[in-house]
Amino acid sequence: MVQINFEIATTFIAYSLLMLFIGLYFYNKNKNTEDYFLGNRSMGPVVSALSAGASDMSGWLLLGLPGALYVTGFSEIYIAIGLSIGALLNWSFVAKRLRIYTSVIANSITIPDYFETRFSDDKHILRVLCAIVILIFFTFYVSAGLVSGAKLFEATFGIAYEYALTTGTIIIVAYTFLGGYKAVCWTDLIQGLLMMGALIVVPCAMIYHLGGIDESIKIVSEIKPQALSMGEGVSAIAIISSLAWGLGYFGQPHILVRFMSIRSTNDIKAATIVGISWMVISLIGACLIGVIGIAYVYKFELSLQDPEKIFIVMSQVLFNPWVSGILLSAILAAVMSTASSQLLVSSSTIAEDFYRRIFKTDASDKSILNIGKLGVLCVACIAFVISFDEDSSVLSIVAYAWAGFGASFGSVMLFSLFWERMTRVGAIGGMVVGAITVVLYKNYLGTYFNFPIYEIVPGFLAASITIIILSLLTNVREGTKVAYETMLKHL
Repeated sequence: MVQINFEIATTFIAYSLLMLFIGLYFYNKNKNTEDYFLGNRSMGPVVSALSAGASDMSGWLLLGLPGALYVTGFSEIYIAIGLSIGALLNWSFVAKRLRIYTSVIANSITIPDYFETRFSDDKHILRVLCAIVILIFFTFYVSAGLVSGAKLFEATFGIAYEYALTTGTIIIVAYTFLGGYKAVCWTDLIQGLLMMGALIVVPCAMIYHLGGIDESIKIVSEIKPQALSMGEGVSAIAIISSLAWGLGYFGQPHILVRFMSIRSTNDIKAATIVGISWMVISLIGACLIGVIGIAYVYKFELSLQDPEKIFIVMSQVLFNPWVSGILLSAILAAVMSTASSQLLVSSSTIAEDFYRRIFKTDASDKSILNIGKLGVLCVACIAFVISFDEDSSVLSIVAYAWAGFGASFGSVMLFSLFWERMTRVGAIGGMVVGAITVVLYKNYLGTYFNFPIYEIVPGFLAASITIIILSLLTNVREGTKVAYETMLKHL
C-alpha cells in the first residue's frame, strides 16, 4: 500500500475529469431516446469494437483474472480461451443479423424491444421478462464493478473501503447520467486503449526485472510448478466450465447493444478484427501478470494479502508515481466502461420497456430521458448497497451475472436469429427456464448433486431444450415468419 502522493492523486483526478468532460460534452447532444440509449446508430467500427471490448471486460480483466491465475496458474487460462472464441462467434454470426433486424425490420432500441418484435408479442410478456432479468443480473454485475473500483482506491490511497466505494460510484454515475450512450462509447474508446496499454507494459516490466522470460518461468516452476500446467491436475469439468464462459457472450445486453448501434453492417468485418485483436492482446497480458506475479512476489518478498490486487501492487512497485497513476487509471477505466454501459442498459429497460411501453405509451421523449436518468441512479444505489461486502470476489460476482444472461438471453438470442420455426412460447419458456436453472444450480443443485460445473452450462442446455420442445408444440405467428424471411433477404 502506498501513501497518498501528489503524482498519483493528480493523475486520477485528471482522468476522472476527462471522463466527466466527455459526459458534459454529449449532454446537450442527446435530442431523443435513440440518441441517449443507442447513439442514433452512428458508431463507427473502431468505436463499436473497443466499446464492446471495454464494456465487456470490466474490472475482472485487471483484478479477477490475474488474481485467479496467481492462485491456480495457467489452468485458469481456459476462461480466456473460451471468452475469445465466444466473442469471435458473436461478432461473426450474431452482429449482422441483429443489426439488420433491429433497424430494417423494426426500430428496436433495446433487447426487450427486439424480442417483442421478433415474436410479435402483443401481450408484452417477453418484454417484462427481459426487463426483470436485466435489472436483477445487472444490479449484481454493476456491484462487481463498484467492488473493483473500491479495491483500487483502497489499495492505492489507503482509504477505508466504504469511502473508496463511494468515490468510485459517484464518478461512474455522474458521466453516465450526463452523457448517455455516446459518452459511454467514446469514453470506452479511451478506456479500452488505456487498458490494453497497461496490460502490455506491466507484464513486460515484470519480466525485465525478473531477468527475462526464461528466468521468470524457472522461478515459477521452482515454487509452484503446477502453475505452468494447463491440464495436469485439472478435471474435465473444470475445463468445460472455463470454456463455457464463451456461451455468455450471446446474451450480454451491454455487448449486443453495440451491434445494434453500429453505423452499418459493412463496418462489422473491420470491427470484428479490431475487437478480437484488442481482446486477445489484453487477455494474454492479464494472464501473464497473474502467473509471472508468482515469481515476482516470491523473489522480491512482497506481501500480497488479496491475489486480486496483483496488478495494483505491480503497478505501484515497478513504476514511478506518474506512470503508476496512469496504469492504475486503467483499472478505473475498466470499471467505469463496464458499469456505465450496464447502468445505461438498465435505465433504458426502466424507461423504455416498463414506463413507455406498459405504463405510459404516450410519454414524451423528454420524460423518457428523465426517467432513464432516474433509472441510472436507482440501479446504482442498489448495486452500491450490495457492494458493501469488502470480501466480495470480483470474479465470482461477474461469473454469476454472466451465467444468468448467457443462459436466459443467449439461448433465446441464438435460436431467434437462426431458427425460423422458433415461437413466442418457446422464447418465453427458454428465458424463464434458463434464468431459474442458473439461480437454482448456483445456490442449491450444484451442491446437492456434487457436480461443480459452471452454472451457465446446465442453464444454457435447459433453456435450449425448452425452446426446441415448446416451439415444436406451438405454432409460429405469421408476422414473425415474414419478418424473419425479410431479415434473411438483407444478409
